[in-house]
Amino acid sequence: MALSETENGSSGDGADSIVQTCALGGFSESSETRALLSSLLEVHADIGRVESTTQKFLVIMNRYQEQPHLLDPHLEWMLNMILEIVRSETSPPSLVHLAFKFLYIICKVRGYKIFMQLLPHEVADVQPVLDLLSKQDPIDSETWETRYMLLLWLSMTCLIPFDLYRLDGHLESDSGKAREPTMDRILAIAKSYLLVSDSPRDAASVLISKFMTRPDVIQKCLGDFLDWSLTTISQTNDQSMRDIMVLDGALQSLCLEQKNLSESSQAMLRRLGVKLIQRLGLTFLKPRLAIWRYQRGSRSLAANLSMSQSTAVATAATPDVETQDMEEDYDIAEEVETVIEQLLLGLKDKETIVRWSAAKGIGRVTGRLPKELADEVVASVLDCFSFQETDNAWHGGCLALAELGRRGLLLPSRLTDVVPLIVKSLTYDEKRGACSVGSNVRDAACYVCWSFARAYEPKELEPFVTQIASSLVITAVFDRNVNCRRAASAAFQENVGRQGTFPHGIDILTAADYYAVGNLNNCYLNISVYVASFPEYTKAMIDHLVAMKINHWDGVIRELATKALHNLTPQAPDYMAATVLPQLLPMAVGFDLHGRHGAILACAEITHALYKLGLQTNRTVVDIISSECVDALKNIHQKLNDKKQYRGFGGELMRPATGWQWLIDDTIKSGVKDGNMAAVVSALSTLCEEYYQAEPGKADSHMQDVLVSQYIEGLKSHQMLTRCGSALALGCLPGFMIHSKLKQILGGLKQLCTVSQKEGTFTESRRDAVRAMAQVCGKVVVCAHGSPDSALCSENVAEVYGALLHSMNDYTTDSRGDVGAWVREAAMTSLMEVTLLVASSAPEILQPDMVKGMMCCLSQQAAEKIDRYRAHAGHVFLRLLHSTEPAVPHIPQQEELLSIFPVETSTSLNWNAPSQAFQYITQLLGLPQYQYHTLLGLTVSVGGITESTVHFSSQSLFDHLRGIQNDSAALTPFGETLLSVFRDNLRNDRVSIPFLKMLNQMLANSCFEIFTTQEDHQFCLDLLALCKEFKKTKDISKLRACISVFCGLIQFPGEVRKKVLSQLLMLLCHTFPVEE
Repeated sequence: MALSETENGSSGDGADSIVQTCALGGFSESSETRALLSSLLEVHADIGRVESTTQKFLVIMNRYQEQPHLLDPHLEWMLNMILEIVRSETSPPSLVHLAFKFLYIICKVRGYKIFMQLLPHEVADVQPVLDLLSKQDPIDSETWETRYMLLLWLSMTCLIPFDLYRLDGHLESDSGKAREPTMDRILAIAKSYLLVSDSPRDAASVLISKFMTRPDVIQKCLGDFLDWSLTTISQTNDQSMRDIMVLDGALQSLCLEQKNLSESSQAMLRRLGVKLIQRLGLTFLKPRLAIWRYQRGSRSLAANLSMSQSTAVATAATPDVETQDMEEDYDIAEEVETVIEQLLLGLKDKETIVRWSAAKGIGRVTGRLPKELADEVVASVLDCFSFQETDNAWHGGCLALAELGRRGLLLPSRLTDVVPLIVKSLTYDEKRGACSVGSNVRDAACYVCWSFARAYEPKELEPFVTQIASSLVITAVFDRNVNCRRAASAAFQENVGRQGTFPHGIDILTAADYYAVGNLNNCYLNISVYVASFPEYTKAMIDHLVAMKINHWDGVIRELATKALHNLTPQAPDYMAATVLPQLLPMAVGFDLHGRHGAILACAEITHALYKLGLQTNRTVVDIISSECVDALKNIHQKLNDKKQYRGFGGELMRPATGWQWLIDDTIKSGVKDGNMAAVVSALSTLCEEYYQAEPGKADSHMQDVLVSQYIEGLKSHQMLTRCGSALALGCLPGFMIHSKLKQILGGLKQLCTVSQKEGTFTESRRDAVRAMAQVCGKVVVCAHGSPDSALCSENVAEVYGALLHSMNDYTTDSRGDVGAWVREAAMTSLMEVTLLVASSAPEILQPDMVKGMMCCLSQQAAEKIDRYRAHAGHVFLRLLHSTEPAVPHIPQQEELLSIFPVETSTSLNWNAPSQAFQYITQLLGLPQYQYHTLLGLTVSVGGITESTVHFSSQSLFDHLRGIQNDSAALTPFGETLLSVFRDNLRNDRVSIPFLKMLNQMLANSCFEIFTTQEDHQFCLDLLALCKEFKKTKDISKLRACISVFCGLIQFPGEVRKKVLSQLLMLLCHTFPVEE
């Protein structure tokens, strides 16, 4: 088997995605398949082996689903092997059914139309197949493959070139009763299987299509069969599932229908109705191709590419006078008009499969009509593109145009009418409620462009090249739907190859191929810039963004469109300043919320881009933009405020689009989500830098007092989002605004961190306050002897560390889970930033107790159960430990830590993986300074509920304990630390219950066996006393964990054992009937 691989790289979000495609070169499993087919004789009686063999065969065959033609050279010998089993008189029924199942698998992969041609179809095969099919049970769900293949086989045997009555011979049987003629038997079997609900119904339709077209059958049976079919259809109800199956079988076998299927609620039935009506229409028309159709002279892609524009000559066929005269004499039945009317209605159906079938019907029928009538059909199809029509009609119209163009029935003279409609279809997007419809229309329009590329000579499409190329590029780059972008890219590629007239086609295809357009951000921010560098596409892309995308219902598209306009501004700065901005300014104060939001963002992005361009040419943005536009930009905020468009539902969208002080303060007070708050604080920082400096580096004292007091007061608000906004606002203030206000700001942030934690509320505000504290510290001078109101110094550094270390113990929980983890994560980051800042400027103000508290808290977090926060703590711990510039002073037992965590662990250790993290972190239990906090963190991991965390943390802990369990000097301090953890968290269920579970495992693994050599060891007495504190609890999980510990304490001799047994006996009388 030959295997070829191709790789296409497309960049998106800074990463390359590699797409690999593999093509099979041949059928390489021939010997294995032969062995499997030969084994059927042996395995058919064993269900297990049958399933195994069938699965192996399925795996082999399914590999060739996309390249079934590779099976063709091998189909004959596979078919012969299976039919040999079927024809053998010694084959039991189970073996026959298994053989037909394998036959069906091959048929499914290769396709029944190809495979059935290989089935034997001689005269001698008719009766055996018919007899075998008569013996089958139509309702046996286990053997439907047998019936399916027999029906296909029978449909092939029906093609014998002899009248079927010759096969009957003497119709009297041995018993004297008349035998049923072969023709009647076949028809009866076909009718019976048309009414079943499984796959043999489809095979029966194939049988009917072959059988009823025989000349002898047409004479004798066609009328009766049509009567039976119409009676069956008229007696069914399309609301019943059983009747739907009956209808499906009957309609698949007919070429006409009497029931009003167009009004059926079942799409399957409406599709069959459309298929039948088009076939009925074809019976009224002569079976010949239209002589007037357009025929492209060359279908060779290589010829098109090598042919220059100057020598490209159309080779459309020209009908001669005789054939034209023949056409004039050709009369069309009146019924054809009704057929075409029904097909045009089918183009507007609500289901795609019905519209697609109607489009193909339009193509087939039009291909047999005279030129004038065909042109009327085209005109009727174009009526589907009215703005009064729904998206279904536009989609059906596109499919019909593609079919007409593909068949050469859409003459070049009609392209002037068609191309503008297709261009509109490529951007069709109708809003429906909170979303929009039209992606199927755009996709179908791409298909039209693809079919036109193959149907017409380059000179026919040359007048429309600019329109089609620009529209396809816009759809390929800016469409919201990935399928439409890829369809447009494929259509553009087809036009580049077939037409050879698209400007810069190869260059654009290289950047915007099928895979590259899969990433939406990459399309808007990268590919669009490259394509717009070609002047033929620049203005069209900009105009599309302004007209269709900045007012899009999807906020993500609006924001990407404005960023794309920013990136495209350097391509056409004059056009942006003179044309686009004046278009956007009225939209920015208009009534449409989405348009207003997008227009304001677009104004900001374009103005910012023009400002950056002005820096390169020593011009200000006022010099580039007209004075009218500048005044209008300044007045946007006031106009929105006057119209009260910052209020209500739309206010949240509008606020991040502008940036004046009142708006910022109002937004912070009203509260917005995180994404919009980032825009608010960014605007505040810029506003302070630009307007609130009395002189460079010195704040306007009045505005400084007003803002700082206002935001500190906001920290006490009863609204959580207001607290968050106020904290972030304080954190984003420039250094000159914090100068002389540091003490006041840090005090407010500290109060927010501590007070709200005690209340157990406002978790998000505490997280933001912790972040703001580090941001504020990073914007002031760090000096040992500085003023506590203007610098981070020896007088206030302890206050900062106290607040941050306090936040490291935030374990608030609510309905969302451990929300305190947000605060702990922010506190870890802030501690690292502040510590590195102080260590680089004034390491002398770092006290040993501060550093010890920080490292111990980090070791605790690095031992806990949540992977994300354990990983973050581990990275911060190693960052501080391995930092050399600056080096962090006073790290307890630093040398021992470096031996446990060498420098290479910063990159090699995966803290997210419990299997790696805990084997390192448990080594800290051997360091006295870290033992307490590490054990506290391990407690919730070992006693947790996550299987992988419990397994690896327990394994690492017991590995450590096995190393010291015979060393009394090491085990005794560990036991004291264990009791300290228990004692300090006796009333803390977050720790106490996991602690009891961990302690139970320790006792069960004989970790304290050395204490059993001494009666009434103090560790055992203290542990029992602490456990007895739980005897009055009503928490069942705590009681059960405590009982397990009591059972483990029985191993210790002396009074301890008696007291434990006494506790257990009392628990037997407990009011809770808990089963242990």
